[in-house]
Amino acid sequence: MSHLPSLSELREKLYSAVVADALDSLGLRSQAVDVPLRPLTGTGVLLGRCRTTLWEDIDFEDPEPYALELKAVDGCRPDDVLICAAAGSARSGIWGELLSTAARQAGCVGAVVDGSVRDVAKMRAVGFPVFARGACVYDSLNRQRVIALDTPVNVGGVTISSGDLVIADEDGVVVVPQRVETETLGAAWEKVHAENVTRDAIRAGMKAAAAYEKYGVL
Repeated sequence: MSHLPSLSELREKLYSAVVADALDSLGLRSQAVDVPLRPLTGTGVLLGRCRTTLWEDIDFEDPEPYALELKAVDGCRPDDVLICAAAGSARSGIWGELLSTAARQAGCVGAVVDGSVRDVAKMRAVGFPVFARGACVYDSLNRQRVIALDTPVNVGGVTISSGDLVIADEDGVVVVPQRVETETLGAAWEKVHAENVTRDAIRAGMKAAAAYEKYGVL
C-alpha cells in the first residue's frame, strides 16, 4: 500500500480477527487479550490509540481521590482509547457515565477495562464503547485508584503501551505494538480485500477448497 487509511477508515473495514491474522503473519501470535473483556455498551468495532492507566485496590481514605484518573481523562486526545489495567478486580465500578462523557468530549473513542464498570445503560445510551470484565454498582472512592499513567501495563498476558493500537469487537481485544503498526495494518487491509474477493467467488458457486487454492485466504 502506498499509504495507510485513516483510523476512521480503518474502523469501517477492519475487525479483530483479521488484525490478529496479520500479527500472526509477522510472528506475533500472542497479541490477543486472553481474559473475557466483553462489549458491554453495544456492538461494533472499537479501534484507537491506547492511553494506559494502572489501577490498584485500596482499603483506606485516599487523600487525593480520583486525581490521576481525572488527569488521564482530561489528557485524552482524538482517537484515544483508555486502557484501565485493574487486574480483573471487581471491587468497584472504576469507569462510568461521567468519565465516559468527559473522555468523549476530549475525543476519546472508547475504553477497555480489565475490571468492572457501572452506569452501563447510560453509557450505552450515549454510544460510548466500553469493553470490560463486568459491572459493579460500587463507586471506586477508597476502593480503587489509578497509580500510574502512560506506563506499560499487562492485560490478559499482553503488554500494552500508550501509543499502541487496540482493536476490539465481539470476537476479542487485539493490541498492535507501534513498532509493527504499519506492517500489521497494511497486511490486515490487504487481507480484508482478499477475503471479500474469496467470499464473492464462493457466493458465485466456487467450492471453498477451490477458492482457497486460488486466493490463499480462509
